[in-house]
Amino acid sequence: MARLKPKRHGVVTDMTAMCDVAFLLLTFFILTTQFKKPDVEQIKPPSSISEKLLPDASLMTVNATPEGKFYFQPVENATERGKLLDKMSQKYNISFDNNQKAAFQRVQAIGVPMNQLKSFLDLPGDAQKNYKGSGVPMDSTNTQLTDWIQQSLSVNPKYKLAIKGDVNTKFPNVKSLFEGLRDIDFLNFWLITSQEKSE
Repeated sequence: MARLKPKRHGVVTDMTAMCDVAFLLLTFFILTTQFKKPDVEQIKPPSSISEKLLPDASLMTVNATPEGKFYFQPVENATERGKLLDKMSQKYNISFDNNQKAAFQRVQAIGVPMNQLKSFLDLPGDAQKNYKGSGVPMDSTNTQLTDWIQQSLSVNPKYKLAIKGDVNTKFPNVKSLFEGLRDIDFLNFWLITSQEKSE
């Protein structure tokens, strides 16, 4: 006797719920994405084959230009930035008013010596972004850059440091930075590179 096959029914999937979830995820990613802030000066990092990613949180960055100027980017946390400015103002005996403290919490990068920081913070936001200062001093006699790093670590010892140098930056220009980091016994940091293209 022939075996009866069960009748096949088409499966109907309601796509409404899937569309709702897709749009919720899309909305979530759009609203929570933070765009990378552009550098004060264009820096093209050297390439490497490393695939290790930088941590997102608690990262301070030092940018080194081909001319040997340094820009310091403190971490994004506004309250910890305020504490950092207080510590640096105590160290250098410089006082800042409330407007300057608020401007420091929004500043992208510091590229001026401490004696010019007040006038830099008094600039409007767009002028600060386009201002190309002389860089944070870092040599054998004036170690303001390592002071920024050391005071940041005193605010939060869990901070990490990344150094982004231009591909054309000569080693003697950043040697003083490495020596300064050695002097404050801060030996673990990342060097930012661009991903080498596979051929």
